[in-house]
Amino acid sequence: MKENILADKIKKRFICGELVNREYSWLLFNRRVLDQSQDPTNPLLEKCKFLSIFSSNLDEFFMVRVGSLFNENASDPQAKDNKTGLTAAKQLEGISAVARTLYAERSKCYTALKKELSANGIKIMRGSELTPRQREECRGIFSAHILPLLSVMVLDAKHPLMQFENMKSYMLYDLDRRGRRMIGVLSYSDALDRLYRVGSGEKVKLIPLEELVRAFGDMAFIGYTVTDKMMMRVTRNADFDTHIYDNDVERDFTAIMRKKVESRAKLNIVRLETDKTGTRLYDFVVKLLKIKPNFCYTDERFFDYKFLFGLGKFLSPERSAQLRYPPFKGAVPECVRTARSLIELVSGRDVFLSYPYDSMSPIVDLLEECASDDRVSSISITIYRLASHSRIADLLCRASENGKQVTVVIELLARFDEENNMYFASKLQDAGCTIIYGMENYKVHSKIISVVLKDGDDIRYITHLGTGNYNESTSKQYTDLNILTSDNDIGEDAAAFFRNIAICNIDYRYKRLLVAPETLKSGLMKYIDREIDKARRGGEGRILAKMNSLTDRDIIDKLVEASCAGVKIELIVRGICCLLPGVPGRTENMRVISIVGRFLEHSRVYCFGSGEDRAVYISSADLMTRNTDKRVEIAAPVLDRSIADRIVSILELMLTDNVKARRLCPDGKYRRIEVTGDPVDAQAAQIKKP
Repeated sequence: MKENILADKIKKRFICGELVNREYSWLLFNRRVLDQSQDPTNPLLEKCKFLSIFSSNLDEFFMVRVGSLFNENASDPQAKDNKTGLTAAKQLEGISAVARTLYAERSKCYTALKKELSANGIKIMRGSELTPRQREECRGIFSAHILPLLSVMVLDAKHPLMQFENMKSYMLYDLDRRGRRMIGVLSYSDALDRLYRVGSGEKVKLIPLEELVRAFGDMAFIGYTVTDKMMMRVTRNADFDTHIYDNDVERDFTAIMRKKVESRAKLNIVRLETDKTGTRLYDFVVKLLKIKPNFCYTDERFFDYKFLFGLGKFLSPERSAQLRYPPFKGAVPECVRTARSLIELVSGRDVFLSYPYDSMSPIVDLLEECASDDRVSSISITIYRLASHSRIADLLCRASENGKQVTVVIELLARFDEENNMYFASKLQDAGCTIIYGMENYKVHSKIISVVLKDGDDIRYITHLGTGNYNESTSKQYTDLNILTSDNDIGEDAAAFFRNIAICNIDYRYKRLLVAPETLKSGLMKYIDREIDKARRGGEGRILAKMNSLTDRDIIDKLVEASCAGVKIELIVRGICCLLPGVPGRTENMRVISIVGRFLEHSRVYCFGSGEDRAVYISSADLMTRNTDKRVEIAAPVLDRSIADRIVSILELMLTDNVKARRLCPDGKYRRIEVTGDPVDAQAAQIKKP
């Protein structure tokens, strides 16, 4: 009862009419991720992955979003969010309360998973559960494999307090040496395994690194008596200032970015996690770090649940396969498989790819062909996130070495991928590619490749437009849509896009592409106005859209206007949705669902109308202010009618999902969809399609 009262109080704080606070909506999304760790339709090892993903998501939320609110509270404490009128301080207060409930729910989910793992032959042990024989075996493991890689120190005048690193676990000790009390600090290397097998036999018994440190870490403090110990981890603000003065031409941008990335290790602490409270060590740390108690959280087991990803390696391949999703490999469309030349194929027809159901290999193969084809004059591409081993980067280098003009717009401000992108920027530059780090202070988040071919005196174009990154790894896990086209207007737009990036020009009107920050939002809103006008004249207005997040207040207000006018609106929003459907007199004509499943729903699609006047766009942009006003994004029209029909059919299939979909209700809760007929899992259905 008390928990329900608390939940209602929190909800009232974060919801105002039909509007929802962004941070609260994200926390609800991550709760849906946690739900998948208990979903009976998921295999056991996949449930474990969802619990780990939930934890990683929460870590990043604290580093980035909570960090941003800390910054805002310090710089402009009276500023309010434009949905619910909450100051940063009020949002932080509410986030703290919601996060505390999520910690408790995670603990319950882990306990349930641990029982299910044990029933399936995998027992994760605590130090207190070890038999005398197992304890001696674990002592040997600790002495041989862990102790040599530990870093230890005591705090006194000659050993000043160390800098606690972001997201790294430490064990603190209350020490006594001949009546002198001191504090010991133990940290361990990232090179250590997270799980160690104990004993042999058919049942796999595993003990986590944390339990070994708890049980035997005292061995590192020879000559001391340990009177108490506490494991801890700090989370530091990762939302550093990304503003760059473009007139600073004397320094390489990569050098500026390296310093900014390094600064993360020293930014202020936004969260403290401990495995116990109410002790001298706990009081010491809270006072030392000057952190408010409401941002101190307790988990008596772990802070990092990534070890759940690796459980399968302790099982036989056959047994591991039984506890995972069935293997799946993206298909290559028949037209691509049978084509002698992808350049010629795309010159004659548009090609559509839907990841991960279709393979990314046609994009890679096209680049390989372009790298050696004498007709190809130039290749231009935007890069936001690359795989750590990127064949695409290798092919761009090869194209440059073969004399092609290769231009790469690589975004060094892609959060947590900065170092990877700096590495590839250097590699591509060494191969002769022209490297551009972005435009003014706008992140370049667009997904576009422009290939220019010269046939005698004729100039032709091949353009790739997509919703996701040029990343071979994530293309197997993220749902994204892609179109390869030789349309001349789009080709000219693409070539102009890269010219404008090169000269930092955002004031340009393209023939077909909608490009943020200038025309994407206004272009989409014109289509919404068109549907409003149709509905007001007695016709049928329809909006069907899919995105990761909806937060842009201008677009939200326009959608409310459309609903009030009678436009039928159906939205598939995976994550943050700051607009409630079904609110009387406001959003009664709107439906919102969220799908969290095997693959990460990542594509963005905006469809307006039906029949002959239907307009379908795929985009790199979510409907968030950061995307529509503060980034360089592209929304591209789907010109091929059959491809547009296929995209709409995918969205309509998702709207029938009653297995993984959750419906957003007027009270702000996400609820399961009642199964009235056959169960429909939209992702599973797309896997099965030939």
